[in-house]
Amino acid sequence: MDRKTFIKKVLPHKNAIFRFANRMLANREEAEDLVQEVFIKLWVRKKLLDKTESIAAFAMAATKNLCIDMLRKQKRLPVFSETTDIESRQPTPSHKFELNNTSELIGQIIKSLPDKQKMVMHLRDIEGLSYHEIETISGLTINAVKVNLSRARRKVRDILIERYDYEHK
Repeated sequence: MDRKTFIKKVLPHKNAIFRFANRMLANREEAEDLVQEVFIKLWVRKKLLDKTESIAAFAMAATKNLCIDMLRKQKRLPVFSETTDIESRQPTPSHKFELNNTSELIGQIIKSLPDKQKMVMHLRDIEGLSYHEIETISGLTINAVKVNLSRARRKVRDILIERYDYEHK
């Protein structure tokens, strides 16, 4: 893979890599540094990228591994920060307030999920990766990915229903 091909095929994944690293590390500066490290590793392994079925999955797996290495060195656990870049169209201030409260609640719920569920939910629902790509990144079987995603979504849904059913009665 030459420089032009690398820029065309690999560089577009930088935002997804950053979001994933930022969620795992919960530290913007560390995530930015890690993204640079990921791209260096991908450049060094550019010959492997030509043979890879999904460059996105390969890049995300490298990101996950580097994050885990960094957290182990610091003796920290993955945190999967609840902050996200959610773009929304709020027509009124009250609607904006409601959306912010709901977003905060969803963030708190996601933060309380087990790490595997947080990771799978992020990769599938935020990054839009396929089950096969998530399998490659996480090391889980496709069935385990589906189970973790289903449990995560169900937990978020159940808590939201419980919260909003109670408030509207």
